[in-house]
Amino acid sequence: MIAQERIAILGLGLVGGSLARDLSARGAQVMGYDIDPLPLRAAQRARAIREIVDSDFTTLATATIVVLCVPVDAAPTLLEAIAPHLGATTLVTDVGSTKLAIGTRAAALGVRTRFVGAHPMAGDHRAGFAASTLGMFTGARVYLCPSAESSTAAKTKALDLWHALGADVRWTTPEAHDAEVAYTSHLPHLLSAALARTIERAGHDRAALGAGGQSMTRLAASSPAMWQAIVATNHEAIARALADCAAELEAVRETVARGDVEAICRLFTHTGRWLAEPTP
Repeated sequence: MIAQERIAILGLGLVGGSLARDLSARGAQVMGYDIDPLPLRAAQRARAIREIVDSDFTTLATATIVVLCVPVDAAPTLLEAIAPHLGATTLVTDVGSTKLAIGTRAAALGVRTRFVGAHPMAGDHRAGFAASTLGMFTGARVYLCPSAESSTAAKTKALDLWHALGADVRWTTPEAHDAEVAYTSHLPHLLSAALARTIERAGHDRAALGAGGQSMTRLAASSPAMWQAIVATNHEAIARALADCAAELEAVRETVARGDVEAICRLFTHTGRWLAEPTP
């Protein structure tokens, strides 16, 4: 039962803040940590957290669950800092969008049996506690990525945590996860940024974007620091996805250049059918 857990959320940005709000609303005892005092105070005012985790992490000794909600390049260092203070902790998890690097560090630090990586496919291009909200994870797909060393107790607790928030949980491996999200998450964000820059360099004003253009470029406003970290930890898989997409774009360019309207019709018929398929 989540209400019986004492949960430490380390990082109170969009995802961490939303987790804190949801878990507190379900009766969990939520502690919060952030290097910036502003989101800590905001989370206290919103009653998303009951207390603050001290800067030396000694108060983590009473936490049964610890969730790292920091950029993926900062998570391994944070995990190393908290590792000596996980006395009562039976589950250590995270919310990062890459899983191999943090899993490797968990193994090196001797906490791999208690570690189950997680990645909720939910969020926004906005950042910070001010953007956090109740119910962000309801119906959202969440990948859980244990290793062969992850204990049954840790895996069970990770599943219970996300089920309590109404998530659609899927089990996978860190390797398979990072390969998949390179296509399903990282590629769309980078394409959005490339599209925005293409339109800008062609001399067009942002105000001229239609509804489709606005939708396609929305992700280009995502956090630069976050995407720097993601590319640093998954650049090989992302490069493969970009190469595949570049080949598709070149094929479409050639089709348009020769005025092959029937091929364009077939393209949109195919993609429309794919998008209409029921979610497995």
